[in-house]
Amino acid sequence: MRRCRAFIFVLTFLLYASFHLSRKPISIVKGELHKHCAPPNEVELNSYKEYAIQIQPVKKLSNESQCGWEPFDKNNYKQLLGALDYSFLCAYAVGMYLSGIIGERLPIRYYLTVGMLASGLFTAMFGLGYFYNIHNLWFYMIAQIANGLVQTTGWPSVVTCIGNWFGKGRRGLIMGIWNSHTSVGNILGSLIAGYWVSTCWGLSFVVPGVIIACLGIVCFLFLIEHPKDLICACKPSSSSKSYMNGTNKFGVHKPTLNLKETKKLQDPAMQCLLPDRENCTVPLNHNMAVSGEGGTRMSAISFIGALRIPGVIEFSLCLLFAKLVSYTFLFWLPLYITNVEHLDAKRAGDLSTLFDVGGIFGGILAGMISDRLEKRASTCGMMLLLAAPALYMFSAISKMGLEATIVMLLISGALVNGPYALITTAVSADLGTHKSLKGNARALSTVTAIIDGTGSVGAALGPLLAGLISPSGWNNVFYMLMVADACALLFLLRLIRKELQCKMDQTLFKEH
Repeated sequence: MRRCRAFIFVLTFLLYASFHLSRKPISIVKGELHKHCAPPNEVELNSYKEYAIQIQPVKKLSNESQCGWEPFDKNNYKQLLGALDYSFLCAYAVGMYLSGIIGERLPIRYYLTVGMLASGLFTAMFGLGYFYNIHNLWFYMIAQIANGLVQTTGWPSVVTCIGNWFGKGRRGLIMGIWNSHTSVGNILGSLIAGYWVSTCWGLSFVVPGVIIACLGIVCFLFLIEHPKDLICACKPSSSSKSYMNGTNKFGVHKPTLNLKETKKLQDPAMQCLLPDRENCTVPLNHNMAVSGEGGTRMSAISFIGALRIPGVIEFSLCLLFAKLVSYTFLFWLPLYITNVEHLDAKRAGDLSTLFDVGGIFGGILAGMISDRLEKRASTCGMMLLLAAPALYMFSAISKMGLEATIVMLLISGALVNGPYALITTAVSADLGTHKSLKGNARALSTVTAIIDGTGSVGAALGPLLAGLISPSGWNNVFYMLMVADACALLFLLRLIRKELQCKMDQTLFKEH
């Protein structure tokens, strides 16, 4: 069973890393869709010649202007690029609310496979605009909207699957490590897109599209949604109880256990995963309802019912602002580095991966601290409190040179992505198995979708606001991000106070 859990851990890690891998190319290609083409009298002649050589494309199509790819070669390019981001993220936010509700009523393996294949198709579709010399803005926006909708199949599915396989013990650390797939996917996406961005930017989208489609096939062949799926496949029996898996019924049997298997079932983590065989009680992960025919079926929690779970609304609103900051960096950081450091699109994309490297360590650190303190909200609040001054320092120090930019990218990545990673993984899993649900952990998919869907609203607003504000100066963009961090912290204050009060009550109880 441990090998199976390790396999599911690695498989779901790779599956969702491919989702982020396919989202990253747009931020890398922005520097190629619109190039810096200031006249020579605005800069020193030698510097301009050197920069012009850097950005000169190896292949120039007949309809490609000197300032980039039409229609992004005009002075309003930031608004147009912001519209691309907004179309993707707005569709993602709307689709996420529906995805969790649909996902818990369908087999995860089929649902996730279809989503990955469709995502590969629409990611590659954007790149085909290069090969077919398409310069219509609506073509690219439709590709982004369609891709945003189908990408919502990923997160609720993988979080539900990983939540089925791993109990609450060390959930923060385990999911902190697992959630590094976000940063790993962003890094791989940056490197893959950056390899072709200056020579053939269409491949920057086509190759990631092929990768996520191939992993969709791997998902269909090898993903196991729940430990009992494996038990049922391995232990046939004539007498069985009927349970639901998505929309399909399957049998859970009562095999004779040897001493080794009995010890495995005594593992606290495994007790959270498997049914109580001795008393024939309903497993923690399922809420069963008796049907009119005498069979059993699962009852899914309603949208309003999920909102009533204590902490869901607060963490959802906190994630809205935390994700606003994270996704602004995701979509605009390479262009910011291009403007400030005067690097070409490929080098700026490579340098931007350091933000995601910092995010890996930030997610793991947040999980470790929250496990040790047993305070999810307080851990998020502490990192959000440090993130605001870190963003201010980044905006000031990044103009002092490349070395300072590298250091601040790592620090900012850790503090910005730490709370984001913790809320979307361990917190979502905790709330999806909250004691108020009385054992109905089928709410996990819906709770995850509500939290991440609300966060996606912020993810849509962030890049849009950055596109509108950046013409007035990048400093104003960073002020907007600092205000967003403060708002995220504000929504957690009630939960932080509750955690601290609970800790004080426990201390007083021990003293007496």
